[in-house]
Amino acid sequence: MHPTYMDVFRPAKRRDALLYDMSLILFGSILIALSAQVAIRLPFNPVPITGQTFAVLLLAALLGRVRGAAAVLTYLAEGALGFPVFAGGAGGFYVLLGPTAGYLFGFVVAAFLVGWLAERGWDRGFSSTIAAMFMGNVAIYGFGALWLGLLIGLEQAIVAGVLPFLLGDALKMVAAALALPLGWRLIGATHKMEP
Repeated sequence: MHPTYMDVFRPAKRRDALLYDMSLILFGSILIALSAQVAIRLPFNPVPITGQTFAVLLLAALLGRVRGAAAVLTYLAEGALGFPVFAGGAGGFYVLLGPTAGYLFGFVVAAFLVGWLAERGWDRGFSSTIAAMFMGNVAIYGFGALWLGLLIGLEQAIVAGVLPFLLGDALKMVAAALALPLGWRLIGATHKMEP
């Protein structure tokens, strides 16, 4: 097992570590909520383009499987309780039953998967980071398209709920694949300079 970014800075004392983990989970849920507000609605599509996918996958790599999935679950709970954290400032339990519900629940699976891969060092190199992000996107698309398919048919769900997002998500994967390994090199250089 490899440490995640946030494990590197985790306090040694148990009480401090618990507070640290809870803070990361809450901060992660807020970051996902903020990324949901960067939303572009397509006229032909019930699923908006948002920054959530990138936020979820990047957070998972930074936090690891447990804290990453917990951040997404916290975000979903905040939304279910009515906080305006979903795309376009929506909130309420009904969103978890609407056309985007599959994507939202896919975020949990993707966060766990990408976090698990990061804990195995997949966020240390360009190609392995791309592979981890790709698998996370597949989980999100899979859950999202299957749920949306129940509402509008699977073929239409793929056309409306997957294809419009491929190019943007490919660019996000490349951004993550450039940033994460570079961050590890910076962390390594910083630790070498410490007395």
